[in-house]
Amino acid sequence: MNFLALANHMESYLVLGALLFGVGIYGMMLRRTLIGMMISGELILAAAALNFMTFSRFLAPDPVTGRIFTLFIMGIAAAEAAIGMSIIIAVYRNYKSVETDQVAELNG
Repeated sequence: MNFLALANHMESYLVLGALLFGVGIYGMMLRRTLIGMMISGELILAAAALNFMTFSRFLAPDPVTGRIFTLFIMGIAAAEAAIGMSIIIAVYRNYKSVETDQVAELNG
């Protein structure tokens, strides 16, 4: 099947979004480091943005709405990356590790 023919079907975008979301959830459960968990969270946000753009392109009467939601998701992802990396750096300075087992003793 031609690649350009797949670009005109909503199902191909939804399957890609579901795969991204599944890989993100699997990475959240599997990864033991904070950086791996943060990357998995970024995959989940990318899947949500892809789904918003897909529904905006194929179903919405006003496609601007999905694009605005996607821009908000991108802003949230950037803020999450900046704050998450600063927290990871602070944890590394104190514990000399980014393993989640080391940080588990922080809960009160």
